[in-house]
Amino acid sequence: MRLLITTPTAIVVDQPDVSSIRAEDDSGNFGILRGHADLLTALNVSIVSWHAADGRVHYCAVSRGVLSVVGGNEIAIATREAIAGDDLDRLEENVLNQFRKRGEAEQASRKQSLQLQMKAMRQIVQYLRPERPRATEGGS
Repeated sequence: MRLLITTPTAIVVDQPDVSSIRAEDDSGNFGILRGHADLLTALNVSIVSWHAADGRVHYCAVSRGVLSVVGGNEIAIATREAIAGDDLDRLEENVLNQFRKRGEAEQASRKQSLQLQMKAMRQIVQYLRPERPRATEGGS
């Protein structure tokens, strides 16, 4: 069987010699072997695992996605994010690092956005506020 895992910007896995696949949708874990009926399902955030023809196990963390089986030997997974690995412990570490980096980037982006909004509000208030005469100006 051929397994193809893609994100909007990359082909993460393209392996032509897969003997079995395990994935997870809302109904739970399931397996796919050669000759499986055509299938279309929505995946959960999970780890997809598969056995290559040489017996080695591979893994890919997916952030939801759609899995399709066509003709019993073509499996495609389209997902927003995917991180592949051969060692489950390292994959977990990589995923956690990615989450941490993404969280830091989102926090920095929110901070910059808030700073820009505050600067714009100050400029609007300054523009709309009538100038107040100073006590030393204008005669009293």
